[in-house]
Amino acid sequence: MGKLSLYISMSLDGFIATKEDGLEWLSVVEKEGEDYGYTAFTSSVNAYIIGRKTYDVVLNLTGGVLPQAEQYECYVITRQERADEKGVRFYNGDIASLIHKLKQEDKHIYCDGGGQIVQLLMQQNLIDEYIVSVIPILLGDGKRLFLGEIDSNIKLKLKTSKQFDTGLVQLHYIKI
Repeated sequence: MGKLSLYISMSLDGFIATKEDGLEWLSVVEKEGEDYGYTAFTSSVNAYIIGRKTYDVVLNLTGGVLPQAEQYECYVITRQERADEKGVRFYNGDIASLIHKLKQEDKHIYCDGGGQIVQLLMQQNLIDEYIVSVIPILLGDGKRLFLGEIDSNIKLKLKTSKQFDTGLVQLHYIKI
């Protein structure tokens, strides 16, 4: 059976981007030769989901390319019907149905945001593990990772926590 992993970074005060979708603040933890476990994590992944707004931000930052589309089966969650393009499937159906289908196919699904998709997945208790890198910066404002209420408690167990010399702390929780 597959699983869905949220692998994401946030500021200490809970933001994943500035109001203008800026990510430059992530540079405070850039260190040559350090990828904070990203390569190890992605080596087990074979499917990728992202929200349409985050997809647009990534395309803007990368000159119109979604790098993950070259590595994984990629889904952009959207409200509108849209033709697939550049190795990306645009999905506007029931997200729980998609996740269950991919898990049944033994896919390890990587969710990279944004906040609305994370909220939707949390509301339906579809995330199996949360790997959250906390960046040592306070943004004060921006786009939050955790947007609001969920219908019921989601119980988690800490699998690991790692502290890096850049001040980044990575928390890895699994659903119990």
